[in-house]
Amino acid sequence: MVRPGGRSARVQAAVHSAVRELASEVGRDALTVPMVAQRAGVTPSTIYRRWGDLQVLLSDVAVERLRPDTEPPDHGGLASDLTAWAEQFLDEMSSPAGRAYIRDALLGDPDGGNAGQCSAYAAEQIDVILRRASGRGEPAPGVETVVDQVVAPLMYRILFRPDGLGTAYAHRLVAGLLGR
Repeated sequence: MVRPGGRSARVQAAVHSAVRELASEVGRDALTVPMVAQRAGVTPSTIYRRWGDLQVLLSDVAVERLRPDTEPPDHGGLASDLTAWAEQFLDEMSSPAGRAYIRDALLGDPDGGNAGQCSAYAAEQIDVILRRASGRGEPAPGVETVVDQVVAPLMYRILFRPDGLGTAYAHRLVAGLLGR
């Protein structure tokens, strides 16, 4: 278990920072464990002991980068909140960086834990939106319904059929979900 503020947390922060910096300087495909270790001020064995290999490390960094920093903004209604969230989700995940993070999160995670964590991030954001709607007295679908009818189709299109993918598609998914 990583203690907040402990040595393990400091090592993780330094290594994650080194990965992000080096990826922007030399490109993700040029990264090596010794290069990351040197930049982070740790030994390569520290990285191998904690992450096992570079792909698992990249997966760990990706999951951290895919975690939202803030709650979704409140636009005053379920339709506008979900539409704005779906637009932002699509924009972030379909960007070159977003696609690379998705790829890294999945490739370095054979047991699916990181994919589950990324899914949980989306579900938490959706839950905030749905609780707000319920608090305003608006009927709201369940989190899993939104995941199935908005998030899953978006992710499929981002990963496998990105041509022509845009905000209009996200709007149609939300409108279909809400029966509009």
